[in-house]
Amino acid sequence: MFRALHDGWTLRADGDRDLAGIPAAVPGSVHTDLLAAGLIDDPYRDDNERRLGWIGRTDWIYETAFDWHDDGAERADLVCEGLDTVATVLLNGHELGGTANMHRTYRFAVRDLLRDGRNTLQVRFRAPYAYAEEQQARHGDRPGPYDEPYAFIRKMACNFGWDWGPTLVTSGIWRPVGLHSWSGARLAEVRPLVRGDGVDVHVRVERTGEAPVTVTAEVAGVTVEAKLEQGESEAVLRLDVPHAERWWPRGHGAQPLYPLTVRTGSDQWRREIGFRTVELDTDAFRLIVNGRPVFVRGFNWIPDDCFPARVTLGRLAERVDQAVAAGANTLRVWGGGLYESDAFYDLADRLGLLVWQDFPFACSAYPEEEPFRSEVEAEARDNVARLSAHPSLVLWCGNNENIEGHQHWDWRERLDGRSWGAAFYYDLLPSVVSELDPTRPYWPGSPYSGSPDRDVRDPSTGTVHIWTVWGGGLDYVHYADYTPRFVAEFGYQGPPTYATLRAGSSDEPLTPGSSHQKAPGGQDKLLAGLGEHLPRPETFDDWHYYTQLNQARAMTFGVERFRALMPYCMGTIVWQLNDCWPVTSWAAVDGGGRRKPLWYALRRSYADRLITRLGDEVVLVNDTDDAWSGTLTLALRDLTGRALAAQTDQVEVPARATVRVAQPRGREAALLTVELGTYRALFTTAEDPAMNYPPADYTATVAPEEGGHAVTITARTILRDLALFPDRLDPAATVDDQLVTLLPGETVTFHVKGEVDPEALTSYPVLRCVNESVRGSGRV
Repeated sequence: MFRALHDGWTLRADGDRDLAGIPAAVPGSVHTDLLAAGLIDDPYRDDNERRLGWIGRTDWIYETAFDWHDDGAERADLVCEGLDTVATVLLNGHELGGTANMHRTYRFAVRDLLRDGRNTLQVRFRAPYAYAEEQQARHGDRPGPYDEPYAFIRKMACNFGWDWGPTLVTSGIWRPVGLHSWSGARLAEVRPLVRGDGVDVHVRVERTGEAPVTVTAEVAGVTVEAKLEQGESEAVLRLDVPHAERWWPRGHGAQPLYPLTVRTGSDQWRREIGFRTVELDTDAFRLIVNGRPVFVRGFNWIPDDCFPARVTLGRLAERVDQAVAAGANTLRVWGGGLYESDAFYDLADRLGLLVWQDFPFACSAYPEEEPFRSEVEAEARDNVARLSAHPSLVLWCGNNENIEGHQHWDWRERLDGRSWGAAFYYDLLPSVVSELDPTRPYWPGSPYSGSPDRDVRDPSTGTVHIWTVWGGGLDYVHYADYTPRFVAEFGYQGPPTYATLRAGSSDEPLTPGSSHQKAPGGQDKLLAGLGEHLPRPETFDDWHYYTQLNQARAMTFGVERFRALMPYCMGTIVWQLNDCWPVTSWAAVDGGGRRKPLWYALRRSYADRLITRLGDEVVLVNDTDDAWSGTLTLALRDLTGRALAAQTDQVEVPARATVRVAQPRGREAALLTVELGTYRALFTTAEDPAMNYPPADYTATVAPEEGGHAVTITARTILRDLALFPDRLDPAATVDDQLVTLLPGETVTFHVKGEVDPEALTSYPVLRCVNESVRGSGRV
């Protein structure tokens, strides 16, 4: 029996009487408790994060009392599923043990320490900075991108700040804690290793006596049992299920899940599993599921909040649904964050999202000495076993950018022979995965080219990260310089939605500087990146629209180029899906959970079928199981939409393939339209400032509909990248589409959900297009 101990907690700063008796939520964190008590301002607003650094430099004590009465169980264990991070746990004044790893679960035998009646439980957290800096001094500094000691503590690295995140160094009981009472035997570990036609269930049992123990496993109508004799604690139960249906990635088939139940005595473990195989073609870097190569359309995932206990199941489901609705089939859990909650992987299982899981190492050299080696091995064993049931999890990756750092970031001289993590990525972690979960591939890091002797930036093999465009200040058309096998990271910045920016700033009026910007030189890069693509902004409203639009265009250009290279290139993972607070960043969904224009653009670029361009050719991309055939129409047009030249071709694009078609040429043309069935793409022959668009002219009508309004726009002239921003009127309002280009005579209807002024929906700056004509009025 498990009894949660989440009630009655209080928090105090060690030695500070003024910060005592604070009600504490468990699971939770110090920051959120202080915020709830009104003792600090919102860490996400204005520059408040800078005034809260003292929290990570303070020792904190959590304490509660609970009643306990002997229930006859032979054992009682205190189970702490997540302590952040360096803590001492005491029950009735007796020290149970210490912890130094946010990523582990801890179990303490407490039966003999429990008292009938009132009991006290205390968790004393040492200041994360104090511990990390002590280890830093002991082992010698290590190079990294920030002047922060995150490499010296097994804790979510991005707590210490990132180029998209605040420096909010947390402490707290961040996952459930409770008492587990049991007798006879318990299932200490269950690892189902799935085959395509069955599952081998690896079981480890802990028991109180020496009597034989029977373990049973059941799935899909098949039951197997094993008996553990005296002195035995482990068994493997093989269940052959040839009749089970295969689990497929999204877009490749269904996701049937089968309950797997394992029992010993009164203890039971139950999870849903999916039958599938996964392989990795390591030279080309192709993920192969059930024998079929999968083109990865993905997003990088960061912790959705700096305070993970605030991420509810509903919020998690909303965010994962946003990835799926954008056309993604993969999420990469980035190495500066966490091993995510079981709920995260459950959602991915049900939705057919593949999960690439980084081990939590990112962008820094890490010490390999004790106590870190033992902590890393313990956390890896804990989480590889915990996540083994999930069919969505298809790849373990040793780190994010640390091998690149060692090769290219001038680390070697600064290290002067000190360890940097190589033994983790090339030895310890692959050994743990091979032992505990050989059904899944392991990859030492990303970017990585398949061998320690190869340059990680070699695009001809393995994975690459492309940061020369944003980080190096190159125009986004330079994505065309790359012909990679697999792009695991690339991104381009844009500000958050208006409502999210407003929530993070008290500035009146808002300016480009009102948005949090953590990337060095980020504001200058946003403006420089407009280049010749868009007009120079004259107002905040222009800046907001143009920089968001430029982000969308940049990523459209990159994603569609790499998809057009299929099957030579077999994956793009955009940096990034989500944000953890209101910030200008690379995310498609901002820190308020709102979809930026980038999200809508990627929904088109990640569609199963895509019309795009590669140089002077039109490329038809068909990432479905059915051939795509019909009459392809290519037309060169002037700005009125009049066709100057056209060609038609009968085409057939095989399943999971691409076809290239030469595009017609013409000097006077301004537009190229390409149509195949219901799919249409429109391309301009020059950048927008050189296009000489006519002033926007259109009719607009607004009609009520269930939950909101339908906004119908009919173009009299071309309308370039028409966008509607209802969150300017109501922070809860949403719109179903963005960035729609209309030719004269064409119509689009936007569906707006929320309580808004209908007339304002068609007014500047809520309704925008590149060639709008009158500032402040909207319609002409």
